[in-house]
Amino acid sequence: MKVKIDTKEKFHVITLLDESIAANMTAELAERLLPYLQNVVKNVVLIMEKVTTIDEPAADELLNIQQQYYDNGASFVICQLQPDVEQFLLDTDKLEMMNVTPTESEAWDIVQMEEIERELGEDGM
Repeated sequence: MKVKIDTKEKFHVITLLDESIAANMTAELAERLLPYLQNVVKNVVLIMEKVTTIDEPAADELLNIQQQYYDNGASFVICQLQPDVEQFLLDTDKLEMMNVTPTESEAWDIVQMEEIERELGEDGM
C-alpha cells in the first residue's frame, strides 16, 4: 500500500495512493494508520482522492480504525471520496457511520473542533 504522509501541528495528513482498497489490504491499512495513536500528535486526516474502488471488508476496517481513534481520544477524518466509493459506502450503510468531509480543509476544521471539544471536556472535569 502506497501512502504519502504530511505532518501538521495538530494532525497527520495521509494520502492513499492506491486506486483500490480490498480485503487483502485491511491488515496493512491498520498497520499504516494505527501506529499514529502512539504519537504525541494522534489525529489523522485520510485523503482518499485516488481511491476509485473499495470492498466491504476494507470499508469495515476503516470503520474499525476510526473507532479506535475515537476510543483513544483522537480524531480520524476521511476526505475527498470519489463518487463511486461514496456511493458504495452509502449503499452498504457505512457512510453515515464515517467521519467524512468533501475537502481536506473541512477535515482540518473538524480535527481542530474536536481537539477543542476534548480540551474543554478535560477542563470541565
